[in-house]
Amino acid sequence: MDWLDEAKECLQGAVINEAEFRGEHTWVVDKSSLFEALELLRRDFGFNCLVDLCGLDMGEGESPRFYVVYHLRNMDSKVQLRVKVGLEEGETVSSSCGLWAGADWMEREVYDMFGIEFEGHPNLTRLYLSEDFPGHPLRKDYPTEGYDFEE
Repeated sequence: MDWLDEAKECLQGAVINEAEFRGEHTWVVDKSSLFEALELLRRDFGFNCLVDLCGLDMGEGESPRFYVVYHLRNMDSKVQLRVKVGLEEGETVSSSCGLWAGADWMEREVYDMFGIEFEGHPNLTRLYLSEDFPGHPLRKDYPTEGYDFEE
């Protein structure tokens, strides 16, 4: 049994879908089990580096509309794993700042650009744009010309 099968077995059905392409593994994890899955991967499987955390907007009418994507790396074995969680409009996801300190600014960036909120984040404020800025520029429903601020 390789580490992927062992980790999935430990997660007891939290992995909804999985894919492998050119040696890169991706898991789609149930939202309710996300934090436990990330915690297990860090603690028991050595994924001690959060390389990146980003958001995806699939577009209005898609289900789920959003994904939060975690790019994890085991620095000892050099193994990487991509973990995705799907969210609908207005849903929140648990913060991973308690597992990786670097998640702080990454989660703030996703919040600023997509409007996805992270429960338990120590300072979930906009990172690039002012607090009164309307909208979230990386959403697919954001106007391509931007907002007309002169009106």
